[in-house]
Amino acid sequence: MTLLALGWPGPFEMLILAGLGLLIFGKRLPEVGRSIGKTIVEFKKGMKEVESEIYEQDEEEKTPPQPRKSIGQAARFDPYTGKPLPRQSETVESKAGGEEPHQG
Repeated sequence: MTLLALGWPGPFEMLILAGLGLLIFGKRLPEVGRSIGKTIVEFKKGMKEVESEIYEQDEEEKTPPQPRKSIGQAARFDPYTGKPLPRQSETVESKAGGEEPHQG
């Protein structure tokens, strides 16, 4: 025993539904088709843009990072006071001369 409400419509029922749809939407059917076509085209464009962005990100990640240029001897600061520390060459000269470095 089959229930009519739960079965998929057969070919004859599909023809009846198509005829009813044509009667109801007959004049607007070309417009609906055009809008569906435009929607599909826009969707495909969006998918291509997303794919190209993903591809560009992959290419950027594959390129090795450029080495940083050395600044030379970087300034060093005391982490507690924030004052600049004397450079290594200044401390060597001051020790050799017997003087204490001047902390300003």
